[in-house]
Parts: sequence; structure tokens; C-alpha cells
Amino acid sequence: MPVYDYDPPERFVVGAVGQPGARTFYLQARGQGRITTVVLEKFQVAVLADRLDELLDEVLRRSGGRAPIPALPPADLTDDEPLETPFDEDFRVGTMALGWDPETSQVIIEAQEAVDEDEDDPTGERPEPAVLRVRISPAVARAFSRRALKVVAAGRPPCPLCGRPIDPHGHICVRLNGHHPGGLR
Repeated sequence: MPVYDYDPPERFVVGAVGQPGARTFYLQARGQGRITTVVLEKFQVAVLADRLDELLDEVLRRSGGRAPIPALPPADLTDDEPLETPFDEDFRVGTMALGWDPETSQVIIEAQEAVDEDEDDPTGERPEPAVLRVRISPAVARAFSRRALKVVAAGRPPCPLCGRPIDPHGHICVRLNGHHPGGLR
């Protein structure tokens, strides 16, 4: 199982490549002369950003406001630069985990490779999934979260009635015509 460990990375960002509606989302970590780039889904980016903020807010609440966690990302940590190229996908993310290390006051983010449950190697054993593990400060986590939410929001705008994405050519709103492909809700 390859483990891509960054403690801490020189840079840790999320980005998207492609046109809205057909974008591919990436996490990218750089440090110690190497870059790791993994693919994930748009909803995973949104959930990661939300959970990061929730984790930091909870640590701050439990510490009575004494934990070294900024409420907003510091301006000097804003990173609006594009992903570093050229890049190759190291793996596709299946599951993610977040943690807080109270000893170092760092956020730990793990992204584990998606594995095909039906795929066995010739010895009958399942291969261990690759893992991207990143340890970052709370300030870097806030900046990462803000960027992630901006990347997600840069896609197709949601319909104000049904919340589904509006394509450049429009869309059929289920709230206006009474039809929903999955039945009544």
C-alpha cells in the first residue's frame, strides 16, 4: 500500500479541470520535491470543505476559544493559483477521513484509494489501497476549505426552484412541470 505522506505539505489545494458539467476534481499535495495528485468527485470536495470547517469549529468550541484556530482563513494563505502541471493521477479517492491531533494542533486528512471489491490479484489477496495523508495547520485548513467551496461553486449554477444544475442550454425543472424521473417525492 503506497502512502503519500505530507507533514506538512508545502502546498495542499483542490482544483478542477474542464468545463462546468464535465469537470474533473483533484486534490494536490506538494512537498519534499514531489507532487501527489488524486481524483475525487465534486460532492467529496464539498463534503470535505464542510467537514473541515465543522471540525475546526468544534475544536474551538471544546477548547473554550483557546485553541489556535482562526475563525477565517488568513489572507496570506489564500492560494488561487492553478493546479501544478503536468500531473498524473496517482489514484481515485474512495473514502476520506478527518482527524485532529491535539498534541501538534494539526488537522489530519486522509484520502484512500477506491478499490474494486471484485478485483483480486493472482494470489487471491486484495491489494491494499493507496493513501494520501496530509497534516496541516488550522489556518491552512481554513484556507483550503474556502478554496474548495469556491471551486465547487464555480460550476453550473443551481436552479433556484429545484436545486439541480442548470446547463448552458437550460434544464427541465421538476418543480415547474410536476414530473420527477424518480417518481413523486
